[in-house]
Amino acid sequence: MLQHVSIEVPPGELERSVEFWRLVGFERVGSPEALGDSIVWVEREGTQIHLIATEGHTAPALGHSAVVVPDHAEAKQRLRDSGFEVTDHRQLWGADRAFAIAPGGHRVELMAAPPPRSV
Repeated sequence: MLQHVSIEVPPGELERSVEFWRLVGFERVGSPEALGDSIVWVEREGTQIHLIATEGHTAPALGHSAVVVPDHAEAKQRLRDSGFEVTDHRQLWGADRAFAIAPGGHRVELMAAPPPRSV
């Protein structure tokens, strides 16, 4: 199980980042007080994303995170209604996919279903 990933975001976009992840099913959870207020954690089903407010943040051009969003069509619409860029992408394994741009320029793949398990 992947427990968490850490993503750098511009300091002024920390709350907007929390909003993005909330719209795809993650909820804000407490983080250790010792980390201060420049790090916010969000979580869904035991997987966390640690949002780190960082001057000079970076976002890879093609690298991305991917999340399975059971209410795929509705989640895409929620993101669009909130002003986030969402682009539908070709299906894989018979399941819809899209890419959204999260604050800080991070690409996030939205998957209607995970790929089939390899044997």
